[in-house]
Amino acid sequence: MTILEGARQIRDRSISSIQLTENALSAISEQNPKINAFISVFADAARDRARQLDSELAQGRNRGFLHGIPVALKDLFHMKGVATTGGSKLFSGQIAGHDSAVTERLEAAGAIIIGKTNLHEMAYGVTSSNPHFGPVRNPHALDRIPGGSSGGSGAAIAAGIVPMAMGTDTGGSIRIPAAYCGTAGIKPTYGLVSRYGCLPLGLTLDHMGPLGRTVRDCAITLNVLAGYDPRDPHSDYRPAEDYFPEAKVDIRELRIGWPENYYFDSVEPEIRSSVEKARDAAAGLGARIVPVRVPDIKALNTVSRLILLAEASAVLEPYLHQRDQFGPDVMALLDQGRLLAATDYVNAQRLRGLYQQQFRDLFEHVDCLFTPTVPIGAPRIGQKTVVIDGVEEDTRLASTRFVRAINVLGLPAISIPCGRSSEGLPASLQIVGGPFAERMLLRAGAALEDEMGLIPIQPAK
Repeated sequence: MTILEGARQIRDRSISSIQLTENALSAISEQNPKINAFISVFADAARDRARQLDSELAQGRNRGFLHGIPVALKDLFHMKGVATTGGSKLFSGQIAGHDSAVTERLEAAGAIIIGKTNLHEMAYGVTSSNPHFGPVRNPHALDRIPGGSSGGSGAAIAAGIVPMAMGTDTGGSIRIPAAYCGTAGIKPTYGLVSRYGCLPLGLTLDHMGPLGRTVRDCAITLNVLAGYDPRDPHSDYRPAEDYFPEAKVDIRELRIGWPENYYFDSVEPEIRSSVEKARDAAAGLGARIVPVRVPDIKALNTVSRLILLAEASAVLEPYLHQRDQFGPDVMALLDQGRLLAATDYVNAQRLRGLYQQQFRDLFEHVDCLFTPTVPIGAPRIGQKTVVIDGVEEDTRLASTRFVRAINVLGLPAISIPCGRSSEGLPASLQIVGGPFAERMLLRAGAALEDEMGLIPIQPAK
């Protein structure tokens, strides 16, 4: 069920919020032993809130589309009175004294937070194979990763437990699990959604955003989340926008940039074919396909890795003497970050500015870019390398190759499913836009959902 479907059924009294909540809790009982998507579940609190919201609606108070809809939070977001673990032993016993901005806005909109989802430890990785809380498993194939770091959120949606779950994205951590799990997911422009009350990783790279069953689920949620917050020094003050796409979206004359370099150099054939079908579907709706050459993404990925290595080690510096509290993969990255020279970090930030200008120039000629989100289907749990076009590549680097640069640019991007491989694994399209182009991206994504009829992709039975 999507948010939109649930909202309609609640309002026509064919279902109640308490029934939706019980359905979600039953799905957790059935599915979570298999996929391990949740670290904590708030069953009693969720039931109490559902009854309250049903009573409000009966009295004529309607908070919007999310009123009475069960959702989940990645376990990086503070929720007053419960632990925010960050997927780490370090914080498993620390109870949050306040809500995050995201929590506040979801609850004010009437959402019911039924639990907090599992993730890659400290949001620093792409597998969500958590050494402390166990690996998250992909509902499409239980021996496969769901992606990360927001793997539990992607898995919870793909398994049909909730229609929306919050994620964070520092180097692809919303879009990678959206791609591997066959959901929609949006990384907004840096500063559009407040980071207040969310455990940080990359001080200038972290983005907050939703994963959803559909693009419109993401749009509904972004309408609630977007907006200035003085508690986040990087929050951008902008007039409110309505991101929700209309029923029949017109994308005629949308200028879609089709990269002639980098993004299709090493991609599994089925991924390439699915993205090309999405391109052709957009062209059939009247969009203009414009061949472009993108700036040096490989160099920009290096810039992004340098910045993240330094910033993550700085964020976690107070805890690095507790080496036994970290998993080996995260500890290795933190050790690398401590070895970087300050000049490397400063020069990476200088190059960041140059590339941002190059992309501003690019978006003078096109409205968005179409690329694969990831070049491969979901790897197996524990798989260290993948082979693409006969070349062996590190799983983490392959998974982040098309998404990481967008974080250092601070640009918005969505991932939507656009097909399925012969193994039953989702293939996904990434749509990237200029600063604060979320409305256009969501409209383009919704148009393709409506046209292609492939979304949401259900796990094979």
